[in-house]
Amino acid sequence: MWRSGAKTGTEKAAVEGPPGAAAPVGPWFRAAAVVLAFAGTVAFSLVLARLTLEPSAASEHLTHSNLQPGDSIRAYLSQPALKDTVKQLGGNIALGVPFGVLLPVLAPRARGLVRVAVLTALVMICVELVQGSLITGRAFDIDDVILNTSGALIGYLLLGRRLGRAVHPRRSHWWHRWTKRA
Repeated sequence: MWRSGAKTGTEKAAVEGPPGAAAPVGPWFRAAAVVLAFAGTVAFSLVLARLTLEPSAASEHLTHSNLQPGDSIRAYLSQPALKDTVKQLGGNIALGVPFGVLLPVLAPRARGLVRVAVLTALVMICVELVQGSLITGRAFDIDDVILNTSGALIGYLLLGRRLGRAVHPRRSHWWHRWTKRA
């Protein structure tokens, strides 16, 4: 029987992709999004380097490494100056947010809460190691890594997950034929 362009359910699924997937985007949109994400990552890296890798000779006598999770956070929360607490804790969380937003756009295999957390923690551990070993007046602080990773997870949940799926939609693999529900 002849059909006038009507598609069956399986034909639509093959064209549109798996249920719940974002509509496919054109190659120009995808390329523009990746270029913008790359530019954002470069800009963020410059800001991160400026904030974390700049020597501070004036605070050299105040610095100490922290390998106990929660010690620095408790110390800041016990301070009477709320402004310093918000600046330190909020700043470390804010520094992680761009990782959660940009990582899924730049690297489709980095999508997922655990992957974003692991990659962010690894990058931040490297930053803290350089900071603690090479930069005058700076020290390694595990709480910074925890707060940065928390910020990345917040960024991923708020925006990164959606952006990653919009730019890199899920693929329909051959085994999905047998796992789809009717």
